[in-house]
Amino acid sequence: MMTTYIELFFAFLKIGAFSFGGGYAAMPLIQAQVIDRYGWLSTRDFTDLVTISQMTPGPIAVNAASFVGNLVGGIPGAVFATLGVILPSCIFVTVLAYLYNKYRNLTLMQGILGFLRPTVVSLIFVAGLNILLPAIFTGGTYALTPSNIDIRIVIYFIAALIALRKFKVGPIKVMVACGAAELIVQIVLKFAI
Repeated sequence: MMTTYIELFFAFLKIGAFSFGGGYAAMPLIQAQVIDRYGWLSTRDFTDLVTISQMTPGPIAVNAASFVGNLVGGIPGAVFATLGVILPSCIFVTVLAYLYNKYRNLTLMQGILGFLRPTVVSLIFVAGLNILLPAIFTGGTYALTPSNIDIRIVIYFIAALIALRKFKVGPIKVMVACGAAELIVQIVLKFAI
C-alpha cells in the first residue's frame, strides 16, 4: 500500500509542479496521470471528478487530488495526493513572490508573462474539450449519430453557455439549475415508465 501512496504523491507532485494557469489548465495533466498513466479513473469517472471538484469549495487540483487519493488509498491516500499537489505551489509562490517583487519592472519579466498567457488559454481549451466530448458522446466514439449523442447534455450545455455568457448568471446558480433540471427529468422518467 505504501507504493500506492508514493505513486499518488509523485503523480500529483507533477500535476502541482506543471499546472500553470490554475485548475482548468491542470485538467489535461490530471487526466494524463489518473487515466492514461495509472488507470485510477475511467474517462466517465474523470468527468464526474471534475463536476465534484467544481461543486466543492477550494481549488480544482486540490479537490481532485483529495478525491482521487481517497478513492485509491483512503484517507492516507488523500493526504499524500493533496500534499503532492500543493507542495510545488508553496515552493514556487514563495520564490516567485520574492523574484517578482525584486524584478517586476523588467521588460524581460513582462515578456515572459505575455508569452505564457496563450499557453494557459490552450490548456484550458483542451481541458474543456476533454470534459465536454465524453459527456456528449455516449458510445465511446465521436460519431455524429443520434444514438451516440446525449441530447439532454447538449441542451444543458447550450442553456448553461447562454446563461453564463449572455445573461451573466453566476456559475453556481447555473450548476444548481442544471442539476435540478436533470433531477426533474429523472423523476418524470421514473414515473412515466
